[in-house]
Amino acid sequence: MLTHPFLDISYNPSVGYFLGGIDVYDQEESLGESLWGLDPNSDDREKIIREYIIPHQSYLSYRHKFVLLNKLGSALKDKDFDLSIFFGVDVDSHTATAWDASEVETPRNFFEDIYRIASEVWMSELSKAAEEDMSAW
Repeated sequence: MLTHPFLDISYNPSVGYFLGGIDVYDQEESLGESLWGLDPNSDDREKIIREYIIPHQSYLSYRHKFVLLNKLGSALKDKDFDLSIFFGVDVDSHTATAWDASEVETPRNFFEDIYRIASEVWMSELSKAAEEDMSAW
């Protein structure tokens, strides 16, 4: 069983984990200011993904990245999966993405771009994980 990187529990990530790199809760004056100067609906999206979202996952092992990206792939295959739910403020969990769902024109396309870029950036790690027997994790 693949365990969470910091806890002794099974690793079962949410698609929303990808947005941790743009979580500005209690960082409005630093990270928030940087992100609010970018437009998630323009060519800035690639910069947001490459410079904020992907690096935020650097603590994950190649196995964790594989599982997380597969989770996103499954969500993207489900045309009824509402990806807009991951954008916005959740006061119960103390999270706030830089933009809420109304500010991201197509949350599904945003996540499709994350999937495409993460697949590219993590290609060698994903290949390594794919060659392993996941039941041995």
